[in-house]
Amino acid sequence: MDRLKKQLCAALKSRLAGDTTPLPEAGLPLWEVFGALSRQRGYNPHGPNPITWEAVAAWSQMMRVPLEPRHVDIIMALDGVWIEDAYRTDKQAPEGVKTLPPMSQHPINAGLLDAMLG
Repeated sequence: MDRLKKQLCAALKSRLAGDTTPLPEAGLPLWEVFGALSRQRGYNPHGPNPITWEAVAAWSQMMRVPLEPRHVDIIMALDGVWIEDAYRTDKQAPEGVKTLPPMSQHPINAGLLDAMLG
């Protein structure tokens, strides 16, 4: 199962980078479970929350799909890759898209604050 976990995580990384890497046939059911759980994830002001153990257990019970611990381990590893990509700070904007710097180059002063807040 470690080999399948590595293959699925590598496929997810390459797909997040925009490639169309084929998925291993043996991992398709786990890929679909990860997709279903990922669509239900919560978000906070800083970004997405990881999939919780409770969400996996509830999904398994509601859908009547038994998940073994090794399956859940793979799903959580996929979520770790997804969360790592979501919180990566060195993401580049697509070519031709203008972006603003994360911090203003001008210090704030009373006049600028009045102009912004009215």
